[in-house]
Amino acid sequence: MSPDNVNPLPDVSVVFGELEKNWGWLLLFGIVSIVLGTLGLGMTFVLTQVSVVFFGALLVVGGVLQLLHSMKCRGWKSVAWHVLIALLYVAAGLVMVLQPVVASLSLTLIIAYILIAVGIMRLIMAFQMRQAGGWWWPLIGGLISGALGVMILMEWPQSGLWIIGLFIAIELIFNGWTYMFVALAARSAAKRRKAQGSVTA
Repeated sequence: MSPDNVNPLPDVSVVFGELEKNWGWLLLFGIVSIVLGTLGLGMTFVLTQVSVVFFGALLVVGGVLQLLHSMKCRGWKSVAWHVLIALLYVAAGLVMVLQPVVASLSLTLIIAYILIAVGIMRLIMAFQMRQAGGWWWPLIGGLISGALGVMILMEWPQSGLWIIGLFIAIELIFNGWTYMFVALAARSAAKRRKAQGSVTA
C-alpha cells in the first residue's frame, strides 16, 4: 500500500498531548479512584463524617485567613462585612468539626431540597422543549432528581448519616471510570499514531 492511498489520521495531539506517553498513570489513578469509591460504599457513615470534618476544617482555615487579611484593609468601607463573613466561616467550620453528625444532617436536608428544586426546574424545561427533539432527557433527569430528593427527605434524619458519603463514593467511582476511558483513549491514539508513522515511513 503506497503512502498516497493511506488516509491520514486526524491530529489528536492537541487533545491528549503528552498524555499519550503517560496514559498509564492516569489509568492507575482511575483504578485507585474506583477502588476507593467501592470501599466507600461499604462505610458511608465514616466517609460522611470525615468529609464533613474536612470541609469544616477548610472553612475554619479560610475564615482565619480572611480575618488576618481584614487587618490590612483599614479604610475599606466594607471591611466590617469582610470580618463578619470571616467569622461566619469560622463559626460554621467549628460546628462542622465539633458536631459532624448535626452538620451532616443539616447538609443532607439542604441537598434534598436542592435536588427537588433541580428536578422541578428540569421538568419545566422539558415541557418548554416538548415540541423539539430530545425533550424527554430533561424530563427523565428531572424525575430522577426529584425522586432522589423525596427519597432522602422520607428517610431523614437517618439518611443524613450516610447520604453524603454515598454521593462521594459514587462520584469517586464515576470519576475513576471516566479517567480510565480517557487513559485508554490516549493509549489508542498513541498506537494509531505509531502505526500511521510506520506505514508512511
